[in-house]
Amino acid sequence: MSDVIDKMTGGCLCGAVRFVARNVPTTFGICHCESCRRWTGSALFEVSVQSDDLTWSGSDHIATRATSDWAERAWCKECGTNLYFRQTKEGEWFGGTDLPLGLFDQPDVFNLTHEIFVDHKPSGIPLTDCGQKRLTRDEVVALNPDVGTT
Repeated sequence: MSDVIDKMTGGCLCGAVRFVARNVPTTFGICHCESCRRWTGSALFEVSVQSDDLTWSGSDHIATRATSDWAERAWCKECGTNLYFRQTKEGEWFGGTDLPLGLFDQPDVFNLTHEIFVDHKPSGIPLTDCGQKRLTRDEVVALNPDVGTT
């Protein structure tokens, strides 16, 4: 299996918003920060795709909100499905769009490689250690100081 898939598709619950993603990595990560927990209701299981490699249809159904001075989140105005997290300020992760794993039509091709804000994970979430990279909040802030300004 390749580390990158040429083209994948996905969309929201009601189908009003769809996307085509190109050059999609076969990896995903998990974020346990407070913002992602509140946005998803648990943790964000995300696939990071370069923003330039995404094409959206139904974009008139997409609502966005700046959730900090350096990032925005989007959702479908029709059904409320969370669509993406995107850093809007130049930094370590600028230029990428984090798509929730469940949006993909074929989510079974991805492998977990990293987990961040592990020191903020609720103790009741039983995730197993699959050997992936795990970073605490302080380690994430050291890589991207803007994260500390939420």
